[in-house]
Amino acid sequence: MISYKETKELSNNDLKKLYLSVQWFVYTDDMGTLKQAISNSLAVVSAWDNDKLVGLTRVVGDGSTIIYVQDLLVHPEYQNKRIGTIMLSMILDKYKQVRQKVLLTDDEPIVRNFYENNGFMSADQGNTVAFYKFL
Repeated sequence: MISYKETKELSNNDLKKLYLSVQWFVYTDDMGTLKQAISNSLAVVSAWDNDKLVGLTRVVGDGSTIIYVQDLLVHPEYQNKRIGTIMLSMILDKYKQVRQKVLLTDDEPIVRNFYENNGFMSADQGNTVAFYKFL
């Protein structure tokens, strides 16, 4: 059975294994930065199969007018078991009073479907525009 925790206290080893499992190498190349990012987040929800970290989502923002879902990842062996949906629901419930809930992600059909099924609308389908700039 999967258990869920809201905590920023996560070991480097657990984080590295999870992020590597989804091939997010840019995060694992600098674990110090990842740990600081986790620490500076508004909230972090993690999913556990006993003592194995199998999912994580984290939110940044001011917590009053805007939140940004920065990371939502689930170990490939645990995908399609509603873990991501449950973690996202926990975050959305925690910040239900916040008007703007934003995220930036890959434009792949499975990803688009996941977020649309969880109440998000892509900027290309609404009356907003999204901009981003990477280093």
